[in-house]
Amino acid sequence: MKWAIGIDVGGSQLKAVAVTKEGVVRQRVSRATNPAAAVAAEWIAVAHALIDELRAAQDGAPATIGLCAPGLVAADGRSIAHLPGKLAGLAGIEWGQALARGPVGPILNDAHAAILGEAWIGAACGQKHVVMLTLGTGVGGAVISDGRLLRGAIGRAGHIGHLSLDPEGMVSITGMPGAIETMIGDCTVVARTAGRFAHTTALVAAHLAGDAEATRVWLKSIRALSCAVGSCINLFDPGIVIIGGGMAQAGAALFEPLAAELARIEWRPQGQGVPVVPATLGSWAGAIGAAHHAFFSHESH
Repeated sequence: MKWAIGIDVGGSQLKAVAVTKEGVVRQRVSRATNPAAAVAAEWIAVAHALIDELRAAQDGAPATIGLCAPGLVAADGRSIAHLPGKLAGLAGIEWGQALARGPVGPILNDAHAAILGEAWIGAACGQKHVVMLTLGTGVGGAVISDGRLLRGAIGRAGHIGHLSLDPEGMVSITGMPGAIETMIGDCTVVARTAGRFAHTTALVAAHLAGDAEATRVWLKSIRALSCAVGSCINLFDPGIVIIGGGMAQAGAALFEPLAAELARIEWRPQGQGVPVVPATLGSWAGAIGAAHHAFFSHESH
């Protein structure tokens, strides 16, 4: 049986999976990390521990190891070259050298990995045209067109969170004014609610409890999100839009007003809107997509 390890290096934990080439997830493991330390040795040590745990439980050695992380991937595919404003300790780690536990495939951006996972065995299985947004601390994104992951010249493709909706708005970590990330990301909820709420989960709870001001702020954020989704539909003409990340756990509180807004603004020349659905792989999408990429990277270029 051919199997691969997929590793997702996140801000607070590393997640790893053992996946067969047919897309069967055989095991999932995770360990917490200390993002404040931002020391390469810690990331590498935790990754080693996860690999050893998976290898001990599976039959034989993995055919390959895939890894994803936030940021822009270096041109040679061996490391993360640039992470604006966060996790600086991850930049420059040569993972092929660091993980002396098996062959390591090309490194992948975490949002790119997540969409590959969802297109392989998740919400977009069988789809060739996909847009994905991940809503959490920030807003990530990725695009698959004609069955291929869009990367761009230096790996920036799909950074939907930094799509500008307001030239006079708050500046994002990339320097973009009025980016969708600043309008709905958890990173700005304190500023958007004048200090009332520290996290979006509390904002949504207050909205659902009938707090008029919380409802105003939340629905304003959904309005912005709908404009970003509608713009992506016009740009990429996807067959499906996936919403992932922690904020997708809001369920109907997110998807129902988003659907109502899209019904007003989406270009629907044939009368049918593009389905907007929650991700199905949850926080494991990146690790699963990293394993897929390690197996099939030669087919995705």
